[in-house]
This record gives sequence, C-alpha cells and structure tokens, in this order.
Amino acid sequence: MARIIEGERRIIKMSVDDVISIVQEYQMITRNSCCYEHTRELLAKANFYVPED
Repeated sequence: MARIIEGERRIIKMSVDDVISIVQEYQMITRNSCCYEHTRELLAKANFYVPED
C-alpha cells in the first residue's frame, strides 16, 4: 500500500505491487494507441488510484 510522506513536498512511497498495478493499468489503457498524441489523450482521461495505508 502507498504511504504519503509529508514534508516540503508530498511524496508517495509505493510498494512493488502498487507499481506493478499502475504499469498494468497503463498497458491496458495504451494497448490500442496508434501514436504519441493518442497515448497522451488516453492517459489524460485516465485515473490511477493507489490504496493508502
């Protein structure tokens, strides 16, 4: 699970499982992308969620 570390800037510490989950979501979203611009559009519409401790 992710952990938010407060300081001058907020930092999110993620577990390996969190990172793998985000990569899998990224791959699913961009699977049918034809070009860089299309990939950016798809990702701009997407929401990525990481559970917090």
